[in-house]
Amino acid sequence: MNICVLGGTGFVGTELVARLALDGHWVRVPTRNLARAERLRVLETIELRVADVHAPSALSQLFTDCDAVINLVGILNQRRAASFQAVHAELPAKIIAAARGAGVRQVLHMSALGADERAPSQYLRTKAAGEAQLRAAAPSAAQTQPAVTIFRPSVIFGAGDSLTNRFARLLRLTAGLLPLARARARFAPIHVADVAEAFRRALGVRASFGQTYQLCGPEVMTLREIVRASARVARLPCHIVPLPDVAARIQGLVMGLLPGKPFSLDNFRSLTVDCVCQEDGCARLGIHPQHMLAVLPTYLGEDDIETQLALLRRTADR
Repeated sequence: MNICVLGGTGFVGTELVARLALDGHWVRVPTRNLARAERLRVLETIELRVADVHAPSALSQLFTDCDAVINLVGILNQRRAASFQAVHAELPAKIIAAARGAGVRQVLHMSALGADERAPSQYLRTKAAGEAQLRAAAPSAAQTQPAVTIFRPSVIFGAGDSLTNRFARLLRLTAGLLPLARARARFAPIHVADVAEAFRRALGVRASFGQTYQLCGPEVMTLREIVRASARVARLPCHIVPLPDVAARIQGLVMGLLPGKPFSLDNFRSLTVDCVCQEDGCARLGIHPQHMLAVLPTYLGEDDIETQLALLRRTADR
């Protein structure tokens, strides 16, 4: 198939694009910065294009001759150049319009578990708005293109993630002391490879048309448990100070002003909604998701390749 992957240079995108290329698909990956796509250049069936995916004319050109479009574009916090409304709600509307014009057969869209128009955070409300845009444009009996498939994952972990790696960095900076908002918030962490596999298995499958898949790992864990597991595997001290909600809101306000917004008030509001599945989308797709505690040592512990190389260098120096 010919596939266009928006967000193909990101955390999930890199994993998915590599799998699609190995399956023999031709994959078009737009990016504003080719340097971010260096890891994908070695794949023979990848076409990299410099493009602004928020421009309807660019989308029309990108989707030409494509059988399917995958949208992985999302942000965790707003910035001047990118608002939740523009990225999560307006972009899907542009994508479905351009896909219809180009004759694309299927649009696969990354949403988020907890997306709801009544959700407490802008992040989750705009994710729901994006889903609504796609469903409103679903084909009628007289139309066959494009069908829509939506994925709602819990938090995603893996090498290069912004979850376990961020906690490990924070614990190193603070000598293990971590004031933690919503320490009892519940998640079902899912490995990036399992999320990529879900997209891969739904691609071009008629049974997935019009479906929404909730994607969760096999364990339900609190935020405190995720932090402690990350610390244990990385062999870091860990002293968690659970914050009451009043203090957590202040933390969100203050940290939301820092470069990179490591935590924001909107992040706090998202944490008030448990991020666990109500139905097993992985089972519906025939996926047996990996356990977080089995995977963490491969990139946070002594088994990860960087640690192994460092040990070999120290041994050689002796």
